Amino acid sequence: MKLKGKRVAVLAENNYQELELWYPLLRFKEEGAEVEVIGTGSAQDYVSKRGYPVEVDRAADEVTASEFDAVIVPGGYAPDLLRRYESVLKLVREAYDAGKVVAAICHAGWVLVSAGVLDGRRATSVRAIKDDMVNAGAEWVDEEVVQDGNLITARIPGDLPAFCRVIIASLSEE
Repeated sequence: MKLKGKRVAVLAENNYQELELWYPLLRFKEEGAEVEVIGTGSAQDYVSKRGYPVEVDRAADEVTASEFDAVIVPGGYAPDLLRRYESVLKLVREAYDAGKVVAAICHAGWVLVSAGVLDGRRATSVRAIKDDMVNAGAEWVDEEVVQDGNLITARIPGDLPAFCRVIIASLSEE
């Protein structure tokens, strides 16, 4: 129970990548964290790229970064929707600025781009958004998982074990 007493927000919107949302959500619960699914407010539940539903606990405009120890952004095509909501970007930016863990995998780098938290940071993502990450000021590298301070990024679903290990280790140090 390495994460007992920790609170984790997992962001959600339609077209999320199933493994990238559910694997961390269940893994962090297994370690004792209190995990909440935070949506954009456009619906009470969202469906994955393959139609698998997830129910939202609260909307981004109903929470603050101070309530959480970490904000996790799953990939898929949900990040292209998530980044359109100022309340989501504010949550990510405030968590980042407060030194809380902000973690993104795959296309979730788009949310980091729109939140303006990548300038001067070392990060990774799915190769398809490399140019977006670089243009936002990141030093993009092709590695399984990259931690630069409180920012943790990974590339693809196959990187989830390492991604979650680094997040858990980072939260356990606090």
